[in-house]
Formats: sequence, structure tokens, C-alpha cells
Amino acid sequence: MKKKVIVGLSGGVDSSVAALLLKEQGFEVIGLFMKNWEDDDTDEYCPARQDLIDAAAVADRLGIELEAVNFSAEYKDKVFSNFLEEYRAGRTPNPDILCNSEIKFRAFLDHALGMGADLIATGHYAQVREADGLFQLLKAEDGGKDQSYFLYRLNQEQLSKTLFPLGDLYKREVREIARKAGLATSEKKDSTGICFIGERPFREFLQRYLPVQPGEIRTPEGKVVGHHNGLMYYTLGQRQGLGIGGSRDGDGEPWFVAGKNMKKNELIVVQGHDHPMLYADGLLAQHMHWISGSDPREHWVYAAKTRYRQPDAPCEIESITGDHCEIRFGEAQWAVTPGQSVVVYESRVCLGGGIITEAINI
Repeated sequence: MKKKVIVGLSGGVDSSVAALLLKEQGFEVIGLFMKNWEDDDTDEYCPARQDLIDAAAVADRLGIELEAVNFSAEYKDKVFSNFLEEYRAGRTPNPDILCNSEIKFRAFLDHALGMGADLIATGHYAQVREADGLFQLLKAEDGGKDQSYFLYRLNQEQLSKTLFPLGDLYKREVREIARKAGLATSEKKDSTGICFIGERPFREFLQRYLPVQPGEIRTPEGKVVGHHNGLMYYTLGQRQGLGIGGSRDGDGEPWFVAGKNMKKNELIVVQGHDHPMLYADGLLAQHMHWISGSDPREHWVYAAKTRYRQPDAPCEIESITGDHCEIRFGEAQWAVTPGQSVVVYESRVCLGGGIITEAINI
């Protein structure tokens, strides 16, 4: 009997090639298109309709079934509500991480198992390896496309049922495979940004859900240098969109967001990319999740990312207390941002991570 694999077919080139490769490997492949957002489903900003058309074209080319399922209610409850709560608290969340753990590898996995699937698969750039009875999440071969950062909240059960067919391929190879197979998605542009916001202006979108709360922009010394429309529109290290120019105080250096005073509704800014307030020696994190199910060793050298596409930074785990963790870096890190995730690695193995609550200095 062939093993049945349900592939999350998104209408993009990556998931298209994942389905193709699995079929070539002899699996019984079924495509599943997930609709996760429908509040304002327009072709301009959230092109789910076109994505479904593209997914259907790929399924037809490959000769596989395609089912569409609506997870928008689960998405709103599990992902979007958290997104708004975090922004309301002045933090900068990463909803794609929660979407993976709660929708793509929970709701989707449950649905697929209900369809009689043995395994699920997606077009993520990552790898799974079984070692000593445990499943490990590994970085992809293509370091520039590696998506393990977004997958760190997966658990043993989820990884045991998951295939990542693109894990050992480079993006250029994926597009070439799609072209040779005549897939409709071979030249399709990769989607960017938060899935439910798409290409629309971020502030415009957020204003629909969170009321504008104007306030002052101040320097650490208390000098007012401008005004903001709401702290939720800004993130640590942000340079663009502050509206205060770059020549205040006469030195011409650009301004960067260095902090938020939530009680006073003040945005704190500093001048210069290398201002000390933009750097942190370590961080505190909570809601820690370790893929193996066990805490890693304390006072051991690992590597960590505090944002996607950041180079690995040598670090030590100072302490783990329940689902809280303190991490110290070998070198100070720039713009460590509450609400973002810190993800810990040992070589190519993703150990897990958590949500940053505070940047700290020795």
C-alpha cells in the first residue's frame, strides 16, 4: 500500500514542487488548499482566489486531487486575536510562527489524519531527522531560504507526521524543477509579509482594529522631537516612517526607535545605528518550547536568532525556570525586540525557542 500524503498546496511554487517530488517518490498525494483569512478577501491585497486557481492548475497538471478547507475561524481565534493583543501591549509579534504551530501543523494535520493520511507535507525550507528515537528539526540546505525559525514551536508528534521535500534543495533548483514540469506556478512571485495583510499599508490595516492613540516622540533625555500616531505602529530599531528627519541636534544622523513608554504613551528614539540603547547583552523570554520535550543544558554554548534572516549569534542559556528563560550573547545584539521570537540552535539542529519579553544588559 502506498503511503498517503496530504500536501498543503498554497498556490505557490514551493508547495507545487513539494507535491511533484512526493508523487515522483511513489506516495499517494492529495493537495489541500487552506483558506485562513476572509474578512476582506480582495484580489488587491489578499489574493486567495487566485492562489486557489493556481493550486488547482498544479493539481490538474500533476493528476492529483485537491480539496479546499476553510480554517479562517481557527485562525482568527488562535492567531489573529494574539496578534492584536500583542500589538495592543506595545510588542511586535510574529503571527507566522503561531500560524505554523496552530493552523498548518495542528488544524491541517488533524484534518489530514481525518482524511486517512499517513503524513502531511509542506513547501517549507527545513528538514526533519529521527535520531535516538527523537525527531529533530534541522535547517534547510539553502541557508538563504531556511525557515526553521518559523517552525520552532512544532512538537514531536507533529514532526513525526511531517515531510519537508524541499529541505535539501536550493530555491533556484526548485524553480527549475517547476519549469521543467510545466507547472503554472514556476515563475510566480514569492509572497512576502504577514499573510492576512499582504501588500496593503500596515498602519491602514491596524487602524481598523486598534484605536489611534497619538503621543510624543522623545529622546532618552526627555526632549520632545516629534509626535506619533500610536505606539503599535513602531518596532525597536525602526528607522523609516518616524517623520522627524535626521538632522535634529545638528549631527545629521538618522533616528531609530529605541523603546516605548507604555504608561506615558511615549516613543523613545535615539540617533545613530550604533547607539548603545539599541544593543542588548541578553534577553528574557517566556512561553519556551523545546522540540525534544526536554530543556537544553544551561551554561552551554549554543547559537540563537532574535529575528528571521539574522545571522546565528553565539549565546549561553543562563537559566531555565518553567517556561521562562534567560539567554546571554557572546556579543551585544542589535534591536532585540519584545514580542519577537528567540530561536536556539545547536549547529544545524533547531532546539526550540520562546517569545522575547525584555532585552537586558549586564
